[in-house]
Amino acid sequence: MSTVDALILVAFVAYAVRVGLRNRLVASRNLEEYFLAGRSLPGWKAGLSMAATQFAADTPLLVTGIIATAGVFGLWQFWIFGVTFLLMGFVLAGAWRRAGVVTDAEFTEVRYSAGPAALLRCIKAFYFGTVINCVALAWVLFAAAKISEPFLLWNEWLPEELIQPIIGIVEIVGVPMATSASTDLEVWVKTTNNFLSLGMILGMATLYSTTGGLRSVVATDVVQLGVMLLGTLAFAVIVVNEIGGLQVMTARVYEIFDAGGPGGILPSEILAFTPGLGKDVTPTALSVLGMLWLINSVSDGSGYLAQRSMACRSDHDARTAAVVFTFTQVLVRSLLWLPLGIGLLVLFPPDPELGFELIQADRETTYVRGMAELLPAGVLGLMLTGMLAALASTVDTHLNWGASYWTNDIYKRFICQAWLKIEPSGPSLVWVARLSNFLILGVALVVMTKLTSINQAWQINLLFGAGLGVVLVLRWVWWRMNAWAEIAAMLVSCVVAPALVFFFDDSQQSLRLLLVALTSTTAALVAIWATGPEDQGRIQDFYRRVRPPGFWGQAGIEVEGRDGVSILRLGRGVGAMLICSVSVYCLLVGLGSWLVGSPPPAWLPSRSVWVFGLVSIGVLLIPIWYHLGYGKVGGEPRSKSL
Repeated sequence: MSTVDALILVAFVAYAVRVGLRNRLVASRNLEEYFLAGRSLPGWKAGLSMAATQFAADTPLLVTGIIATAGVFGLWQFWIFGVTFLLMGFVLAGAWRRAGVVTDAEFTEVRYSAGPAALLRCIKAFYFGTVINCVALAWVLFAAAKISEPFLLWNEWLPEELIQPIIGIVEIVGVPMATSASTDLEVWVKTTNNFLSLGMILGMATLYSTTGGLRSVVATDVVQLGVMLLGTLAFAVIVVNEIGGLQVMTARVYEIFDAGGPGGILPSEILAFTPGLGKDVTPTALSVLGMLWLINSVSDGSGYLAQRSMACRSDHDARTAAVVFTFTQVLVRSLLWLPLGIGLLVLFPPDPELGFELIQADRETTYVRGMAELLPAGVLGLMLTGMLAALASTVDTHLNWGASYWTNDIYKRFICQAWLKIEPSGPSLVWVARLSNFLILGVALVVMTKLTSINQAWQINLLFGAGLGVVLVLRWVWWRMNAWAEIAAMLVSCVVAPALVFFFDDSQQSLRLLLVALTSTTAALVAIWATGPEDQGRIQDFYRRVRPPGFWGQAGIEVEGRDGVSILRLGRGVGAMLICSVSVYCLLVGLGSWLVGSPPPAWLPSRSVWVFGLVSIGVLLIPIWYHLGYGKVGGEPRSKSL
């Protein structure tokens, strides 16, 4: 790493620390200031912050591995979540804001009656704040070791009398963190380097996120996203130029993998967006892919996505945040990663002798190898800063989000209010939140040492969340949903998911997801039938406060004064969601096919017709979903323009 590269990295670190210190006083007032930035975020900034969090350091590595082993079509397991994000935006974002809560766990006591609602809040705070959150944070830290290992060589920079004792301590601890090493000594040297790199990165992220709260997180997210997009664009251009251009890249794919790539994948399967031309997909896998937007743990925007929505200054801004997030997440970053992932596959073809899991891990590392071997000074610094900043943005979000559960839902609600019978002050709660950051980080570091690949952790996390998606949406749109149904879905998911991991291997992930979703949703419906709906007074209070869309029966009529308002609100929101999804995906497939030379469907005469048709449809649909999503709905004032 050159002096120029180091200066770029240091400049970002200085900016992040300054932002944290600048916001420390206002963040210290109370939990709303600390976790929700005083509900003052503009929509564009909240949306870019969401995108920055998911433009994580681990994701480009994972995408590179998926393209090599499953082709471009394999990336639909990411892209399909665009429907989830738009569901949150057009249907639920405003309702999240109007709920007036700090966390989605707290929301349960707004939606459901006392008793089971309190139990559910406690379970969710632990499950999402600790289990789901720490596993996600762990795979991000695992990616950090892969990224930093070739570049941050502390054993060469620090004096020997300082580095040797640290290596000795790391060796005594006996937890290797090296992604590649040829000797036992090299394992512990690289582990020490990774340990020091993680310490530096985590120290910076923890400092500004714990001091400045969500304001600091969002401010650094926006800068990080800009650096990462610029660095990734430069990386993609350099890789494509190294090959000889986009057309040469496509031709090289057919040449290199003529006899089949990893797992026998053919050139047309590597490049195809559609299942007909993509790698063989079973009906079960295709069905699950089509439902994945619904059968996931954030199907209604729960978690840090809801946190950003609740932090917006208006319902309009909350809606806009989701739209900005979706276009940035699904369209912009994918159009950068597609030529980059395929270009790296051409420049560094995988060893066909490796097994599937080893190829996946090898491909993830190839992204970092390309950075080390191809990027000149300055561009390397920009890209490395972007990657490490992306890591920091994901770390700060997960720390802030996890701490919100520990502080607002476990410490304040159950330890202070329920057990000690006291009402803690705002500043004292903020200090508990800051301490929680460090505890969550410790748990995630322990989990990280047990991982073998990013994809492994991501698939397990997806499996545990698959059983919750349907019930999370139903609680917003159906008056009969109750707390026991959510509890039943969570408990069944926690039992069934580990059993399926034991009895079915990773190649049957689609079947595992389908079984978890079916069993958990069935358990929820049985619980609804057995226990009945919530108290009618509670349902009316909830409807009056939140004005949710959907099927609310008598509660909606009594509050609105007429029938059908909530159903109309749901219909317009779902319509905007579906049409905007088609718009995004048409633009993605059309522009992506042009970039990487993807084959069109067999019934079309040429790729040009395919590309032009998709892009035209994507653009022409914009005014339609805009009118549905931002027009006057059910008595709400007409939204301002974007």
